[in-house]
Amino acid sequence: MAYENTNKGALFVVDQKETEKHPDYNGSINIDGKDYWLSGWKNKAKETGKTYLALTVRAKQDTPRQSSEPTRKAKPDFDDDIPFN
Repeated sequence: MAYENTNKGALFVVDQKETEKHPDYNGSINIDGKDYWLSGWKNKAKETGKTYLALTVRAKQDTPRQSSEPTRKAKPDFDDDIPFN
């Protein structure tokens, strides 16, 4: 019997945050058969002081994100006529 995960998801604690802006929780969720990445941040409401979880959702893509711009700058062309001794 296959596990049915439609309209279900999970968040897991991020143990090693690199910066304070990184989420406190990461996971995924399936909504109507589509998979999404899910991130959560622990926050406190200014008005009431109550703790809440702010969430963001973004669609999972079939292939990794690719930009039309190169991620690294091209190495400079050096003049081969320069002798090295």
